[in-house]
Amino acid sequence: MKPPFAEIRFAAPRVDVTSLPDGGIILRSPQRLEPYCRNLGDMLEHWGATTPDAVFLAERGTKGWRRLTYAEMLRGVRSIAQALIERKLSAEKPVVILSDNSIDHALVAFAAMHVGIPIAPISPAYSLMSKDFGKLAYALELISPGLIFVADATPFASALKAVDLRGAELVTAASARDEVPATPLQQLLNTRATAAVESAREKVGPETIAKILLSSGSTDMPKGVITTQRMLCSNQQAIYQIWPFLSEKPPVLVDWLPWNHTFGGSFCLNLVLRHGGTMYIDDGKPAPHLIAKTIANLREISPTVYFNVPRGYDMLLPHLEKDEALRNTFFRHLDMIFYAAAALPPALWGRLEEVAAKARGVRVPMIAAWGATETAPGATIVHFPIERAGYIGLPIPGCEIKLVPNSGRLEIRARGTNITPGYWKRPDLTQQAFDEEGYFKTGDAGRFAEPGRPEMGLEFDGRLSEDFKLTSGTWVNVGSVRVRAVSAGSPVIQDAVVTGHNQADIGLLVFPNIDACRALCADIAADAPLSHLIGDPRVRARIEDALRTMAQDSAGSSTLPKRVLILEEPPSIDANEITDKGYINQRAVLMRRAALVERLHAQNPDPEIILAPQRERELVRA
Repeated sequence: MKPPFAEIRFAAPRVDVTSLPDGGIILRSPQRLEPYCRNLGDMLEHWGATTPDAVFLAERGTKGWRRLTYAEMLRGVRSIAQALIERKLSAEKPVVILSDNSIDHALVAFAAMHVGIPIAPISPAYSLMSKDFGKLAYALELISPGLIFVADATPFASALKAVDLRGAELVTAASARDEVPATPLQQLLNTRATAAVESAREKVGPETIAKILLSSGSTDMPKGVITTQRMLCSNQQAIYQIWPFLSEKPPVLVDWLPWNHTFGGSFCLNLVLRHGGTMYIDDGKPAPHLIAKTIANLREISPTVYFNVPRGYDMLLPHLEKDEALRNTFFRHLDMIFYAAAALPPALWGRLEEVAAKARGVRVPMIAAWGATETAPGATIVHFPIERAGYIGLPIPGCEIKLVPNSGRLEIRARGTNITPGYWKRPDLTQQAFDEEGYFKTGDAGRFAEPGRPEMGLEFDGRLSEDFKLTSGTWVNVGSVRVRAVSAGSPVIQDAVVTGHNQADIGLLVFPNIDACRALCADIAADAPLSHLIGDPRVRARIEDALRTMAQDSAGSSTLPKRVLILEEPPSIDANEITDKGYINQRAVLMRRAALVERLHAQNPDPEIILAPQRERELVRA
């Protein structure tokens, strides 16, 4: 028998359900959304006055943790805000931020929003990992910034020299010497705040644009999602109402999630601000060369809520499993584990439960949610203990969910205070994004997690645009197949793209976990070509085992991959195959690697194609 859950105060799981004549359903929270702040600046002013000495942000420095209190944050924000006012920045001349999470990033961002100047945080990958800087150039053209901030200009020098900055002033905390002329951030911090700052802040209301967040489609250049103060503040109020435990003690986060995404920058960072908590900015990431930094931070700081993506938990778990001291520190004050951005494979779920029980003797609730950049981001959130992955929760107060029949499934649409008014400078895309009743059309599908018990909320049912039909006419639910493949092939399969459109059966393009493959083939030299490693019989045998595992619960040809190709080339950020959170773009990979898809499904596959064992191929038929 599993240990009980640690006690945590959630709002009762309840939902109002309205059936529609066309078979659709509308879901609403019976909780009324309570009044919320006009703007984020009001939250900062509140904590700066009531708990001035409490730490808001901390980051690693050369001499340990650099900590910034709420009072210090407010002083810095007011000074920078004055400097921005003097530069006559506005919605027509926003502030662009190119660099990673940092205290200086936060100072500039909150200063701009404090006085009604939108910010546009752009993925550092567009500058640091790109080869052609195409997306960066497009983003700057779309936004037309009046000021661009980078914490350290040196790594960005190549990108900054390659693109048109469109006359924007460059501000940096660490200059790149003569390579890229820049204004020191300290100059802005030395500006004396005047009454103009308070006057501008008083004009910042719910409809004021706070952010322009870039959200890419599968093949298009980034879209600028308009994010208002209303969206951000109402979302945090709704989160508080369904997670009332957050009011019992100021939350402590150790968090790496990038602020140029809505998850890290709108959900996590604003949650800390809303509740007067502390965020320790994690300078690590779920990547082989950076996970050690995350481990070092978690050895020192015990979070009360931990946010991550599945890849992050995958890389963290081996350390928690083998290191008792780390495990005890991590779970000491932990109220909740939260995952989002992708599905959590069942194998990871089970391992997380086990390490929590080892450290605490109870299970720490593992919670998920669903939303998008356009929903600020929370639209449905779990606020009750769950026994498995897949649940995405109930509508938050102030947000209605409409389930619309679409190709045998239910598309999720959303309407409420947390929904974007549209896309920056793209009225055509804005018009296409909403239905005739004003619901945002997400393109995601959902279904009740427990039929007959709507109060247990929804579970994610895949992206409608990703699904396809086999030649038999059978639909393939891509999201479900991918999650099962990653779980069955753990740890060798890092991620997978499902193939088979207009084919007789489905296949997988697999991105391998290189470290796991090396652990499996320890005798292969570290400098050996990657093709030797992924072509080793032991790796191929592990993939075949995964196909056998999937066959045990497959109901037909639409649920069991029958052929696999392991990819040598990692996903490309320039081609939009992957985000900097590690989420694979199925459609972009299929389009860019169309020749490999054709090769995978050839009538006479070449030797590199891994075929399901004969018994499994015969066992599962259309």
